[in-house]
Amino acid sequence: MAAAESPNSSRKVVVHLRATGDAPILKQAKFKIAGTDKFAKVIDFLRRQLHRDTLFVYVNSAFSPNPDELVIDLYNENM
Repeated sequence: MAAAESPNSSRKVVVHLRATGDAPILKQAKFKIAGTDKFAKVIDFLRRQLHRDTLFVYVNSAFSPNPDELVIDLYNENM
């Protein structure tokens, strides 16, 4: 028997990306991502878009969240 999924697990989260410092500005700043995806997916996406190996990522005031954290958990912590 499959376990029932919670409503938050399949929820999409809107990620708003803002450049700081010398980072280039993205053409599209808002993206939807599944809440069940790990933050590492956001980091990989940014690396591909910006063509950079090294990134410093902030979520509100938290510097460099753990890449294994779920996007929905970061969203809920920062509401």
